[in-house]
Amino acid sequence: MFEHENALHELMQKDSFSNKLKATHRVIKETFSFIARISITIYDPETEILKTFLHSSGKDDPLSHYQSLFENAPSLKNILERGRPRVVNDLNKFAQGEHEHTQKIKHQGYAASYTMPMYNEGIFIGFLFFNADKKDVFTENVLRQLDIYGHMISLLVINEFSSIQILTAAIKTTGKLSHLRDPETRGHIDRMSHYSRIIANDLADKYDLNDSYIEHIFMFAPLHDIGKIGIPDNILLKPGSLDEKEWSIMQTHAHLGREVIDDLLHNFGLINFGHVSILRNIAEYHHEAINGTGYPSGMKGSEIPLEARIVAVADVFDALTSVRSYKEAWNNDKAVRALKELAGETLDQDCVDALVRNMDKVVEIQRQLFQDNFS
Repeated sequence: MFEHENALHELMQKDSFSNKLKATHRVIKETFSFIARISITIYDPETEILKTFLHSSGKDDPLSHYQSLFENAPSLKNILERGRPRVVNDLNKFAQGEHEHTQKIKHQGYAASYTMPMYNEGIFIGFLFFNADKKDVFTENVLRQLDIYGHMISLLVINEFSSIQILTAAIKTTGKLSHLRDPETRGHIDRMSHYSRIIANDLADKYDLNDSYIEHIFMFAPLHDIGKIGIPDNILLKPGSLDEKEWSIMQTHAHLGREVIDDLLHNFGLINFGHVSILRNIAEYHHEAINGTGYPSGMKGSEIPLEARIVAVADVFDALTSVRSYKEAWNNDKAVRALKELAGETLDQDCVDALVRNMDKVVEIQRQLFQDNFS
């Protein structure tokens, strides 16, 4: 009576999205052994960038940490324009393709592919790819079965991002967050979240970071100062310098941030949400300093979680290059000089170097997210 085992029981367990995707791939391979890889790219409508998010093929990943303007991927854009999935039963068709993603897939040895666009209530969110190691395998019968798995995986993606949207919505409903009290903060968190992703992408190989980790840093970075919800207006919005007592109160926002997040996770039933440690660490530890002079815990060096070190550099850089009530915006050169002086003291050296190495990408984000031209 109880001899049958649910092949996809892992999808109902407390586990990461990455492990659930790999479990789904294992089940698919039992029927279709030629499916060598399942991968997901996410579309960012703000920057019009497609970026790799997750895959099921272990270390065998030709497109790790890859991103491209959607405009520069015409074959994928054509899928969206047609509104239908694409079957390529012989990837030699794209052998002459010049785009980086086309070349990398070809060199990996994949022979065929099936690409499904993903939508959430009619809104495009990315692509799902099934890559095969044999040609001419995507028959109509195979595709009908893969469609079922594809839609199931799409729902997992939607669930992952919906959880984050629930958190964000819960925060906004309080009506007390600093970005609702200070319009400039809205632009700040948008920019610094993009800077955080730039840094994480650059450090991916050195720290063995996967695309899912990087994307969650990007999504969680805007919540770094959520604890400021508990800081009185007369301190948070004070135009001048804070006195010793006021500064002591301001510093409590780091620990308050962790408490607010834990309350939100509990109240909205998201306590088992994947990558929750990244969210907590960013909120609580983004003001720790490499030399141990930061707060709230006085951590040093590598004791500070990497995601907090990344966000700290992004946060400081955008603060320096933005107008504040107490200062004018610095240009990039002046801000970079300041970061280099702080590197190894209060800011992480690797994270500073990563941002500096990618100033062309930083300038592009500034062009998109600052209203005025930036020098």
